Amino acid sequence: MSELTLLGNKNTKYPNDYAPEVLETFENKHKENDYFVKFNCPEFTSLCPITGQPDFACIYISYIPDKLMVESKSLKLYLFSFRNHGDFHEDCVNIIMKDLIRLMNPKYIEVWGKFLPRGGISIDPYCNYGRPDTKWEQLAWDRFSHHDLYPETVNNR
Repeated sequence: MSELTLLGNKNTKYPNDYAPEVLETFENKHKENDYFVKFNCPEFTSLCPITGQPDFACIYISYIPDKLMVESKSLKLYLFSFRNHGDFHEDCVNIIMKDLIRLMNPKYIEVWGKFLPRGGISIDPYCNYGRPDTKWEQLAWDRFSHHDLYPETVNNR
């Protein structure tokens, strides 16, 4: 577990490109409880790796913590670091999930990107992970296999 350096820091430096090193953790004070933590990140941007055009999305991150949790300001700076980074939508959500798994080793995590359309089509990649050989692995399969059975009505894209 690292010492928090970003929370309350008035001299925040925003990364110019993909920066997983800005992520910080803190101790889960309720390890005896299983509970979801959900982040809604409606201002995510990245760049198309082919055209360099911006892509805009709402990124949803939900996880069940074990011993460590991600600190929200560091997560905000991390997500901001994609702003000048070129990757496809599917890559972005998988990179985010894998970085958070490496950071805090959660019991379960899912990342869902709802990207605004460009060229007349929107892409909404979803990925998840449950710790292998535990009940969380089964949860991951259940949520994955039932993912988006009843999609929401989309009026803004």
